[in-house]
Amino acid sequence: MSPNAAARYRAQRSVAAAVVQRSVAAAVPLAVLAALGTAGPAAAHTPSGPGKAYVTRTATLGDIPLGKFSDALLPGTVADDRGVDLGGIGSDICPAGRKGEFWTVTDRGPNGQIKVDGVKRRTFPVPGFDPAIVRIKVVGNAVKVLQAIPLTTSSGKPVTGLSNQPGRDEAPYTYDARTPLAHNPNGLDTEGIVRAADGSFWLADEYGPSLVHVSARGKVLTRYVPEGLKSTGADYPVVEALPSVLLHRKINRGFEGLAQLPGGDLVLAVQSPLSLPDTDAGEASRTVRLLRFSPKKKAVTAEYAYRFDPVNVVDPGEDDTSELKISSVVSVGGDRLLVEERTDKAARLQLVRLDRRANILGGRWDDDATSPSLEQLQDPAASGVPVLPKRLVVDLGTVAGVPGKIEGVARVDHDTLVLINDNDFGMTDGTGAFDAQGRLVDSNIETTVTYVRVPRGW
Repeated sequence: MSPNAAARYRAQRSVAAAVVQRSVAAAVPLAVLAALGTAGPAAAHTPSGPGKAYVTRTATLGDIPLGKFSDALLPGTVADDRGVDLGGIGSDICPAGRKGEFWTVTDRGPNGQIKVDGVKRRTFPVPGFDPAIVRIKVVGNAVKVLQAIPLTTSSGKPVTGLSNQPGRDEAPYTYDARTPLAHNPNGLDTEGIVRAADGSFWLADEYGPSLVHVSARGKVLTRYVPEGLKSTGADYPVVEALPSVLLHRKINRGFEGLAQLPGGDLVLAVQSPLSLPDTDAGEASRTVRLLRFSPKKKAVTAEYAYRFDPVNVVDPGEDDTSELKISSVVSVGGDRLLVEERTDKAARLQLVRLDRRANILGGRWDDDATSPSLEQLQDPAASGVPVLPKRLVVDLGTVAGVPGKIEGVARVDHDTLVLINDNDFGMTDGTGAFDAQGRLVDSNIETTVTYVRVPRGW
């Protein structure tokens, strides 16, 4: 970085810090912040042929120091942000009701992996970070933060993003992977978001996995977890209301996608195939599960089998089936959904309909003792499993201008989708993630909102 560029960067961080310090309550407006550090003019890409999807607009979140952002919401929570800026808000996105405005949600916060004595350890460089719901607005080529709502327990304390249960979740460590941190039964790794008609929010969490209902001000009202999880010590209500088979979720691959159907029911997507009966089965499987949850009944009412395309179809440069994930599900009317199949470098959106005849809830595929398991079947349909039919809408990997690691998708009109990427707070894995002074070596991957026009008639 040149001296002049470095000076501009320091000035931007200083201005951002000053603005955040003036926002001092939960759910406070944070306008103006993201006007800093944008990445040039909005980009539009001309379609390469008839019937092709193309990018019509992009906008980028500027640099906002994470410590100042966090302390404006919950003072004193972050003692040292280690040079990390606000990021990770691309875990999901949904329209906020006004043109260009969206609700987003952060994940558990800056985290990475470092090998120590040949074993990977999960690091939390800013352990005081509290996941937040963030309202943004796209203005020109900038993403502006309008409002932020921290997630809190019944007593008003931050939930944090720390691992919940020793032995089930990854043990948390400091930024250098040398010092253990305490588990926190309140911790949430939030990945999906929808807003209910009453102004409250529903969030998908990877840890439990769990479905979390929070108030308009961010207080956790209820966390719904799998039967048999036996979570204790949380400072909010925890209800075992999800199928026990979900206890076999792969580590760091719980619920990722969340959609709200027109009647108010919710659809949750498990990010990856369950590790049933073991890790090897899950790593090799292409069958993942979707669940339908009724907020009125406070119960799961249906479960569906969804089948990934082969990994080299989703991402021609990838040959590891375990890299397949569902990161977003989007309601597009009636019982229809867009489902995002992805790797970190490519993504495809498929259209499915939740047919009542495809409901497998409570049957043999939810029984741990069934052998082979649903995940082990090479051809589930041939074994009598009613796999959801799907149809490709757009291969985002072929659309110029779409960034990698798209985790949030929203529909703004019949032909336009809005995408948001997860930039992982600028973090990378390994010992090089931080310098000798413990400051972040930024990946320079930015949070970007991308508008894509898709072909009509899908």
